[in-house]
Amino acid sequence: MSEIPKFDMTPVHVPDSVLEGLKKLPTATVYNAVRYFGSTLCVCEGLQNFTNGEKMASRARTLRFLPNRDDLKADTDLGEASPEFVAMGKCGPGDVLVADIQGDTKTVVAGDVKLLQLKMNNADGVVIDGAIRDLDVLRDEDYGLTVYATARSLHGGPTASPAEEGGQIQCGGALVRPGDVMVGDDDGVIVVPSWMAAQVLEHATEHEEVENYIKEKIAAENVAPGKYYPPQPESFEEWRRVKQQRGL
Repeated sequence: MSEIPKFDMTPVHVPDSVLEGLKKLPTATVYNAVRYFGSTLCVCEGLQNFTNGEKMASRARTLRFLPNRDDLKADTDLGEASPEFVAMGKCGPGDVLVADIQGDTKTVVAGDVKLLQLKMNNADGVVIDGAIRDLDVLRDEDYGLTVYATARSLHGGPTASPAEEGGQIQCGGALVRPGDVMVGDDDGVIVVPSWMAAQVLEHATEHEEVENYIKEKIAAENVAPGKYYPPQPESFEEWRRVKQQRGL
């Protein structure tokens, strides 16, 4: 198993190679690695994958909604300079828009017209602590976006407005900082701090390999999983020897 390093917790740019590696792993395995390295509040609780079968490992571009009030609206730019469009404009390949609406299902982050910006930019998708609408249009017109949200809704924005972009937010109870990696599959979506993403990939990859090796042994010996699972340090040592023998 990986030794727990002393991290430099300065945010970093996570390269596409790490994103692609994380995308190949079950989110549950990545979750265990993130917790192993000390980030325990990493799950965006209550969100589901509305694009079943699509996996995500993408850098976060953040957008925060706040409750509607006239003075807030007066202080917030409109049109192209609105925080929502600035945030979406920053999303390109390998990026995902992460929106904090505090679980409010009476406010949606956007519909098909606003999200067209993400499609044009070839962004990866959206992760919304709140509702999504026009999901059928996104599918039928092939927007190519992976969508995580708390619900589907036909509401617009009667209770909250986009107020800030590019800052720290919460999403489903987890902290999200710009550049963090959002990793998700049909089980759910989690946050991987940018500064541990490479080590998480290394740890999670070996752990997945060891678990697959254990499954192989269980099936070959026709024994109860408890003989080898959960994996112990000797399981990792054995797998490393076998991996070398197999030339992997």
